[in-house]
Amino acid sequence: MVRVHDLRLLGPAVAAWAAAWLATGAADVSAPAWIVPAACWALAALAVGSLAAGVLGARRARMRADAPARRLTTLAAFAAPLLVAVVCAALSATTAGAALSARQSSPLLEAAATREPVDLAVRLDSSPRPAPASPWGGEGSVRVRATLMTVDGRAAPPLSLEVSMPDRDPPSGHLGFGSRLELVGRVAELAGSERAAFRVRASDVSAIHPAPAFIAWTHPLRLGLADGAERLGGDGGALVPGLAIGDTSRLEPGLEDAMASASLTHLTAVSGANCALVTALAFWAAGAMRLRRSVRVIVALAALGGFVALVTPESSVVRAAAMAVVVLVACATGRTGGGAPALGLATIALLVVDPWYARDYGFALSVCATAGLVLGSGPLAKLLGRWMPRPLALVLAVPLAAQLACQPVLVLLDPVVPVYGVPANLLAAPAAPIATMAGLAGCLLLPVLPSAGFAALQLAWLPAAWIALLAGGVESMPFRAVPWLPDAVGAVLCAASIAAGVLLAARSEPGRWSRSLRAAAAVVLCVSLAVPIGVAAGRPVLAQATLPDGWSILQCDVGQGDAVLVRDGGATLLVDTGPDPARLASCLSLAAVDRLDLAIITHWDADHAGGVAAIAGRVDVVLHGPLDGGRSDRALEPLERGGAELVQVGDGATGGLGDARWRILWPPARAEPGNDASVVLDLVAPDYRAVFLGDLGADAQAAMRHAHELGRADMVKVAHHGSADQDPELYRELAAPVGLIGVGEANGYGHPTPSLLGILAETGTVVVRSDRSGAGALVVDSGRFALWSERGDPALGVTGAP
Repeated sequence: MVRVHDLRLLGPAVAAWAAAWLATGAADVSAPAWIVPAACWALAALAVGSLAAGVLGARRARMRADAPARRLTTLAAFAAPLLVAVVCAALSATTAGAALSARQSSPLLEAAATREPVDLAVRLDSSPRPAPASPWGGEGSVRVRATLMTVDGRAAPPLSLEVSMPDRDPPSGHLGFGSRLELVGRVAELAGSERAAFRVRASDVSAIHPAPAFIAWTHPLRLGLADGAERLGGDGGALVPGLAIGDTSRLEPGLEDAMASASLTHLTAVSGANCALVTALAFWAAGAMRLRRSVRVIVALAALGGFVALVTPESSVVRAAAMAVVVLVACATGRTGGGAPALGLATIALLVVDPWYARDYGFALSVCATAGLVLGSGPLAKLLGRWMPRPLALVLAVPLAAQLACQPVLVLLDPVVPVYGVPANLLAAPAAPIATMAGLAGCLLLPVLPSAGFAALQLAWLPAAWIALLAGGVESMPFRAVPWLPDAVGAVLCAASIAAGVLLAARSEPGRWSRSLRAAAAVVLCVSLAVPIGVAAGRPVLAQATLPDGWSILQCDVGQGDAVLVRDGGATLLVDTGPDPARLASCLSLAAVDRLDLAIITHWDADHAGGVAAIAGRVDVVLHGPLDGGRSDRALEPLERGGAELVQVGDGATGGLGDARWRILWPPARAEPGNDASVVLDLVAPDYRAVFLGDLGADAQAAMRHAHELGRADMVKVAHHGSADQDPELYRELAAPVGLIGVGEANGYGHPTPSLLGILAETGTVVVRSDRSGAGALVVDSGRFALWSERGDPALGVTGAP
């Protein structure tokens, strides 16, 4: 028997998602916050008019069966579902518009503009997580999502914040979900498309107030589970908290990478399976006590609420919980339903409450995986059953349906298609629920029965260790992934290839139309596979073949970091190394640079000095700023062993590079190491002038501007990856036609910031961003800069550089 799914809420959910995505991105393109809501409500009014006309037509049709009346009746049939979809879209867009308007009236705007420290009170919306650590050491930090409560002691409209703070012992109390903090920090505005309106870098946390009682009970449970899992040891112990309650704070980077390579990361993200297990157990326990159905539903809802508080409301958790609430309410009212309507209603409700879910990859993956399981696992099992025993087909269909549904979204995150994802998930499937339930039982038992709780954790360790072993095995295998095209084009081609492949594999009825459809699917499959694989695999060769021979400046694509090559008169200079030796080595290969005459390390942060291993033994002279001990030693030692001459420079140092001359504008004598002691290079070549600003902040930029007559430049390497901490007057004085920004995709810092991009737009500076263009080269052509980009960024072209 073929099961027919109720897909009536599919259209409204897609409409709400599209409207929320457009509305939250309006500010990024300088559009008014109300433009998308106004358009949606105008369409809703049109749909209401069409529906009214259709109703009148239906009345006329009952009185006389003329053609105009029948057409109006047909119009009403289309207008009703359209009205529902447009109203859902309008509601989500309106919520986004109201939130964006609230951001523009926030008192934090002034604090972000002045960069002065402010006193804030915030409520934590997640548990603190360690920020990525620098390989050179230094003070660690933690990040947390929070809601604004007060600014300088005055009540402020609630806004979502991203807070980073030093990883020190708190003054008192436990720092966890629901806690209230009083802190001092600097504020930076984030793009409108970001869920957090502002980023706060706290310098001091003055007070911590406990979370409300209905949340505070979870804090000792989370701490107890983390401590107990640490006693277990090994990768299995590190995975147990993640499998049980989604706590990945103790995972080592190597294990995280291995889990990602094996497509097993979702196991440590609490989602529908976890919520279903909790609600099902609670419902069953209430049933065993012979409670009424309504009471069983209340018990299940209470258990679900407690579980959400314990694991914290991440996007996948909220989606799963909302869907569970819909199912439980339907159960309580005696209404029949299914997974598809529950998923559609939960998606619409969450997008109306928080439109930024439309841009949340975790939420998108959760929805896609659930849709794949609900809609695709049954047909896939039937399809696979043609070639294998039915029980095996049912087992294989579940991870395959989820993987196929999620893959287009995964391509947006990482443009590869994993080869071993489905087999790895099949092998992990029996172990994951055991580790989850045993870990959760141990978490709940540890405070009251420590021996029994630790025994449960030991039971959870066995399947968790198997999953960790499996992830490590997959990571060590060859050909782990097939390269794919990035961004929206890659996602569309991935979806097209999946649809075409499923259509070709499905049984079809004989007939001309069926043969034509299958032939078209075969063509789509071949094209959608050949194009991304061919382009992705051939991109390095293509980039090297198309890179102009006469390039003068080449910005490397090293992720969130700086690495810029300069070539003049047969000599080559590298300014900074970026964070990753492998990516810098690829850039040197692209540019056909085997040896460097000169390298400059502007300062010791890992995103500027982390890639030194790629140039060790390949550089003659290395210029650097003030030494800071540990970090500078780790960066310079391999260079010195490779035979490089190390020279500390400061304001006033000069030298040559081929036919070009250079001078150092900063730092001054006796400067303390750090961003504001970055080495600033002023390079004057026969055909252009370039200024490299390192990571200087606004105050240091202003001081340098007052110390030197800078004048106009042809190219500026923008300071600090385009952060908001900039001196607008410096960029106005330089008035450079081209600005290079070394920045990683989805970097989490909001770089480059809207305020910096506004400054560059004001000065007429064309921005070359490595997150969009990949490697970007500047070629002097007839007194102008010609811009070449690895990815063919349409924003790039030719700009004046006299």
